[in-house]
Amino acid sequence: MSISLEVIRAIDSDKLPSDELFQSWADLAAGSQQIEGELCIRIVDEAESQQLNSDYRGKDKPTNVLSFPFEAPPGFPAEILGDLAICAAVVEREAAEQNKELNHHWAHMVVHGVLHLLGFDHINDEDAEEMESLERELLAQIQIPDPYI
Repeated sequence: MSISLEVIRAIDSDKLPSDELFQSWADLAAGSQQIEGELCIRIVDEAESQQLNSDYRGKDKPTNVLSFPFEAPPGFPAEILGDLAICAAVVEREAAEQNKELNHHWAHMVVHGVLHLLGFDHINDEDAEEMESLERELLAQIQIPDPYI
């Protein structure tokens, strides 16, 4: 299974993962649910992340990843999963603060975001445990340690 992926780099940075890595992480998450479709990942700066977070979640601060699922109108084939907006500066800062390899944290953000697009959430404890357990399992498949410890 493979996701049709577009990566848009709205910032200039030499610390960003390659398109191939983004593709592998998106395929990992979507493949776990036997899902194919189209996905756009936009790498944003803190100002854009803060604006999106404020507009769509009512939180006036930048965040690591935002997921925007595509809602198909009736009768429209739902082959589009949606969009992820990932803030490079927040991901880099969190990786440093949490003593994680940068690409490991990027992988976690992509997997986490794609799972949101597929309907997973962490609003209540039961849903959070299900989502986090799947994230741990998927990341372990590519030798990435538990992101929650």
